[in-house]
Amino acid sequence: MKPILVRRRSIRIASPALVTAQPLYADKDFPLLVVPTVEGVDLVAWAECNRALIDEYLQKHGAILFRDFDIRTTINFEQFVRASAGELLEYADQTSPRHKVRGNVYTSTDYPARQSIFLHNESSYAAVWPMRIFFFCVSPADEGGETPIADVRNVLSRIPTHIKQRFVEKGWMLARTFGDGLGLLWQTVFQTTNHKTVEDYCRQAGIAFEWKSSDQLTTRQIRKAVVNHPQTGEPVWFNHATFFHSSTIQPEIRQMLLTQYSERQLPYQTYYGDGSDIEDSTVETLRAAYRKEMVSFSWRQDDILMLDNMLVAHGRNPFTGPRKIVVGMAQPFNYTEV
Repeated sequence: MKPILVRRRSIRIASPALVTAQPLYADKDFPLLVVPTVEGVDLVAWAECNRALIDEYLQKHGAILFRDFDIRTTINFEQFVRASAGELLEYADQTSPRHKVRGNVYTSTDYPARQSIFLHNESSYAAVWPMRIFFFCVSPADEGGETPIADVRNVLSRIPTHIKQRFVEKGWMLARTFGDGLGLLWQTVFQTTNHKTVEDYCRQAGIAFEWKSSDQLTTRQIRKAVVNHPQTGEPVWFNHATFFHSSTIQPEIRQMLLTQYSERQLPYQTYYGDGSDIEDSTVETLRAAYRKEMVSFSWRQDDILMLDNMLVAHGRNPFTGPRKIVVGMAQPFNYTEV
């Protein structure tokens, strides 16, 4: 009997008919909602057998919401990430406060609940970014706390041609300041206390650096604003130019910061790739393009949201209550390949 049971289970798990897939909203292409058609579907095993199908879904829709599966723990979540996309990545070249939950599973972002987080593609500024990013709802907020998403293929199409062309020609620059009492410490970002280790990393990652003192560091990194997706070949708006620009900071926080610091002293600021200022009006046009493409849904416990990180940007709405969303990343991709 044992061989028969094993054979039946193998066929059952591999069958795509064990799940249904359709857009969450009738008038939107994404996220694609995937739910089981019968009870007891092992999502981890199903993903292992249907990885090519998952990739096909992602290339078309950019985002998949897995719902109503029996994924109860971060261990199960970690297993699913590994089954569908490979080994989980360490959060390197950090820009937001997070802490490890287990292994390379992290809290999504440890910003105060009352703050919103604007749409962005994970680590677009870095030398290496994840092609896949996953969010797992351990417990939803009492109110709010959605993870809005936007297809950056469509964001690009909404950007006026003259703005788009300026960024294509110049690229964009991320300027960072460490050691002025704001933002993350360079020791946290680079996971070391050794100056030479930081310098070696920066040279390898194409980051210009300058030590103002033994504990004060400034860095500059120039990246493309529009790149072609390595699998689909489609041009995408893939950058943090809007996210880290000072005009995107919530007005009351920005006003408080600028009473004590100049814009060039802030922990983060973005410029055109030649170092010239990006106009506030231009950034507002970019924010509007993101907002017009933004899609949101309410989290349910055990939901998993899987994104193609180069096709879809994500953010976070303010919330109340004990929200807990954890994140995992996979499939490293080097910026020199775009």
